[in-house]
Amino acid sequence: MPHPEPLARLIEQFQRLPGIGAKSAQRLAFHVLRTPREDADRLCDAIRDVKERVTYCSVCNTITDVDPCVYCTDTTRDPALICVVEEPQNVSVVEKTREFRGTYHVLMGALSPLSGVGPDDLKIKGLLTRVGQGQVQEVVLATNPNVEGEATALYLARLLKPLGVRVTRIATGIPVGSDIEYADEVTMAKAMLGRRDV
Repeated sequence: MPHPEPLARLIEQFQRLPGIGAKSAQRLAFHVLRTPREDADRLCDAIRDVKERVTYCSVCNTITDVDPCVYCTDTTRDPALICVVEEPQNVSVVEKTREFRGTYHVLMGALSPLSGVGPDDLKIKGLLTRVGQGQVQEVVLATNPNVEGEATALYLARLLKPLGVRVTRIATGIPVGSDIEYADEVTMAKAMLGRRDV
């Protein structure tokens, strides 16, 4: 028996979300159907609020409900230090460490020629403008340690070094709490290259 049209439409919309297949979409739709009307209204309101009030920072491209964002306007942060990440959600990962007190720049992706993502598709010009203003002393490249992230970091390093700024890359290697026997050879090689004095 086919689903009523509104339910079928809801399932179809859930299925358009990343990581949600047909079965998960159906489970979510039936969950919404079973929940009280107030809960469904709160979900609708939250989605509407995100679309109406959340935007990207005009300086660093992170998600925000005020422009410029709290990271760019926080006077306790060091404007001479910029951490470059691929996506807005990466900012919160760096923030959780409580170790970084500089500002951010979100590229909105990584170079991926096979997927058709080139330098003009990323927010690189804004980064170069910020560095070119002369206040920035160090740029930390915190792109993902995969092929696309490494290519992006190398590309950015070639653009940034002539501007007279220090360019660093986040360390990679063996995760804390894991066993060396489970590390692949690339991870182990990166750990050996990134060793430091103790």
